[in-house]
Amino acid sequence: MLQPRWRIWRTLPMWMHVLAMRMYRPRFRASVAAIIFDNQKRILLFKHTYRKFEWGIPAGGLEYNEQPDKAIVREFFEETGMQIKVEKLLLAESSKEDHNISLIYLCKIVSGTFKESSEISEMKYFDVNALPQMLFAEKELIRWAVDSLNTDDWKLLTEHAERYR
Repeated sequence: MLQPRWRIWRTLPMWMHVLAMRMYRPRFRASVAAIIFDNQKRILLFKHTYRKFEWGIPAGGLEYNEQPDKAIVREFFEETGMQIKVEKLLLAESSKEDHNISLIYLCKIVSGTFKESSEISEMKYFDVNALPQMLFAEKELIRWAVDSLNTDDWKLLTEHAERYR
């Protein structure tokens, strides 16, 4: 169930989201994200309870002294109750706009059953050409990932994907 504070938060304009994040986040942040495809080359997205644009890629922040590849595994488990395996680092980029370094990993689900959390109410695979309303930067990242993956990457990802649809 969506808590009242998140309902109010989602109704605020995007500029207020940005302002609040800049005020309350550390001056520089490191984040991790998981790009996960199924065997039909659809992308896994989370429905976030706290975002204005609810759908987005699985992501989270690094904790102090935490390795990035371990952070995305931890974040995914905390938000879904499911285990993922990191296959490879796809992208590391620094954003000047929000003082953030993002490490994007190609991952696959290896075990578990989805359990709703306070942050994630749903997870679903989407055709990359029919994405829901979401952050433009995340849509661009998904398109980039699809274009960047080679045949061996797709084979690696689809070995176990059918079990966790």
